Formats: sequence, structure tokens, C-alpha cells
Amino acid sequence: MYDETGAVVHCQLFYINDSQQAQIESLQSLIAEHKLPIVLETQFSTERLTQKRRQQLSQTSSQPILLLDEKDKLSWLSDGLSVSPEWDKLQRRVVSAGRKSELLLQAAKITADSRVIDATAGFGHDSLILGSTGAQVIMLEQQPLMALLLLAEQERMSKLPNWQKLMSRLHITNADALSYFASLEADNIANDGNAIDVVYLDPMFPEDSYQDSKTGKGAKVGKHMQALHQLARPPTLDEERQLLNSAKAIVSRSAQGQGRVVVKRPQFAPLLAEQPASESWHNEAVRFDGYFV
Repeated sequence: MYDETGAVVHCQLFYINDSQQAQIESLQSLIAEHKLPIVLETQFSTERLTQKRRQQLSQTSSQPILLLDEKDKLSWLSDGLSVSPEWDKLQRRVVSAGRKSELLLQAAKITADSRVIDATAGFGHDSLILGSTGAQVIMLEQQPLMALLLLAEQERMSKLPNWQKLMSRLHITNADALSYFASLEADNIANDGNAIDVVYLDPMFPEDSYQDSKTGKGAKVGKHMQALHQLARPPTLDEERQLLNSAKAIVSRSAQGQGRVVVKRPQFAPLLAEQPASESWHNEAVRFDGYFV
């Protein structure tokens, strides 16, 4: 995502019982370990966080608001709606994920030996699908707030036996894609056995671009996407070109022979950076454009 302020983010964290002190300490440890520019200001909630109360908090606070619920799930309060990765809700989809059911996997064509970068991780849902193949997935998230949500969700899900193997394949990093790609180039990834086979891009797109303007068909913007639009702006055409060209350079040294960049788009959206794809896969809502290198 493309809001490059670099400023420290001050967040209010509301929790609902005293037994959550250990979880709060765990969040502080994640912030320190991953060097996230976040300051948590904790506040015990003496009243129920009803929808009306959440709406009030959203309207009156000048800082991002985080909530820790009774199940120790961390969520972000966006326009009165609580949003969080909620990876457990994707269990059925993750278990059944395969090339027949997932267009993303048809486009990526990865195996358990693949190394993948999800360069715009967001809430991490597509990373779970990529990781379900056995591949190692590096999840890049530029926004510190989103990175914390991902790290907290990974820690929560790692406590569940059925999710531990998948969680161990996800590597979350608070970084913007271009800087991370530059660091890989500097480290000469071709010589250290850590070459990247696939880069996956799902950059922000204008809110009014998810449906066909004439027919009204296409993807409707859900609460997770609405929340992301509060944090990030769409890339400019020049940024799109830099992103796509840098991603192509990274996968050009794939250990599996042919690297590829996969770009997720709303079905009716123009091509990223106006560059024609090698191949595309689509359904009624989304399109995956593949660039083979």
C-alpha cells in the first residue's frame, strides 16, 4: 500500500477484562520485535462495546482504535465496523484450495518448493491460499497498523494445532514492496538459494472501479476493502510501472525456471501499468493477470 508517511502511529487499544494483560504484553512484544512504528495507549473499557458505542468511538477519536475482544482477537475499528483478518473463517476454503477451485493458484502455478512474495498483503487472505500449497510466503505490508493485525492473527492461529504448519510458512514483514525488492537485489538473491518464484500483487484500486460502469456487474466493495481505502491510496501510473518492473526483475531469477508475476484486478479494471499480460484468468468478479519472465 502506498501511504508513505513514515510517522509513528499512536493507537488506542480498548480491552474488556483484566485477564488480557498478558495479551497486551504480547502485542507490545510483537511491536518491539518487528520494529513497528506504533505506540499503543491502552484503555480498559468499563462499558459494553456495542455497535452504537463503536460508532461513537470512530467519530470522536483522532487516533486509530484497536479492540481486544473476549477471545483475544485483535480488530481495528473502522467507521464503526470492527475489521480483522479472521483467518479461522477461511478454514474450509484453505483446506479445499486447489487449482480447480482457486483462480489465484491457476495463475501462480506454485508447488511446495516455491518461494512467493505477496507484496500487498492487506488482511492476508490470499496469502493463506498461496501458503496452502506448501509454499513459503513472504507477506509484505507497508501499513504498520495492518502489519500488527497480521502478526497478532498469526500468533493467535499458531495456537491451534490444525493451523500451525500453515502459520510457519507465512513470514510477515512491515515494508513497502519497492524497498523490499531493492533489498533483495542488494543481497543478490540468485546466489543464496532464496530466489523468488512468484510475486503476487494486489495493489489498491479506486473504489468506483470494482464494477462495470455500464452494467453494474462486478465485485462489490466489502468492509475489509472499505477499511483499506482509509489507509492507502491507489498507486499512480508511474508507481504501477515501478512496481511491476521491479517484481519482474525479482522473479527473473526463479529457481524453478520461469518466474511469474500475478496481478489481481477487478474484472473490468485496466491492466496494471498498461502492460499486456502473458495470460489471464477471471470470473464474474476478479481477474488475475500473469506476467511470465
